[in-house]
Amino acid sequence: MDEMESEQERISGPLPGMEFIAIPSGFFFMGSMETEFGHNENEVSSHRVFIKSFYMMTTPVTQSQWFTITEDNPSYFKGDDLPVERVSWNDVQEFILKLKERGPGRGYRLPTEAEWEYACRAGSETPFNSGDTINTDQANYNGNYAYKEGKKGIYRGQTTPINNFPPNSWGLYDMHGNVLEWCEDRYHNNYQGAPDDGSAWVEGGRELRILRGGSWNDIPENCRSALRSACNPDSRHPNYGFRLVCEK
Repeated sequence: MDEMESEQERISGPLPGMEFIAIPSGFFFMGSMETEFGHNENEVSSHRVFIKSFYMMTTPVTQSQWFTITEDNPSYFKGDDLPVERVSWNDVQEFILKLKERGPGRGYRLPTEAEWEYACRAGSETPFNSGDTINTDQANYNGNYAYKEGKKGIYRGQTTPINNFPPNSWGLYDMHGNVLEWCEDRYHNNYQGAPDDGSAWVEGGRELRILRGGSWNDIPENCRSALRSACNPDSRHPNYGFRLVCEK
């Protein structure tokens, strides 16, 4: 654990194993340059964004945590310590309302797209928070494929338990791979007109909602910090999960 992570404040959520860590405020460049391998047009233009400090859940929400609130487990891959999946954006909003009843006074919500990328990068400017490439000892993705000059690895074919891989330098696990994570924002084709204060971009755009981080079934370039995915808010898939933030 480095000095930054050791100094970060942590708070417990209302469910067993639900831990949030303080993400420091700061500026970062959101998006990617055309020279980044795997770059997509919806990642332009790279722009400077200010993020206020907030708490982010250190892991995706687990199936055990989901079941405690909903008394249901929709996941395709079963396991208490596996991330919950096959949950829609709309399902998550209902989960949050019920969670607030257990933890009154806390502002639980999905991260904004800008908050998610800022937290994933943890100060890095490379395609992955681990550097210029990634391997399957660092994240759960389709290891039949390599990123640039990187090596191929393991294709596990399913989700893996939380805390199974090293965290980024801000103490967050599974920001690359395992499950795509819902964000609050609507989808826009590019960043023209995007907020520069880290707030959710919910005006205009399409009804689709943002997903970030790549999944167990994605090739590594689709797990980059800047990669943007989107789907209908009522869509459920074994690739789709989420983590929460808590406002300071």
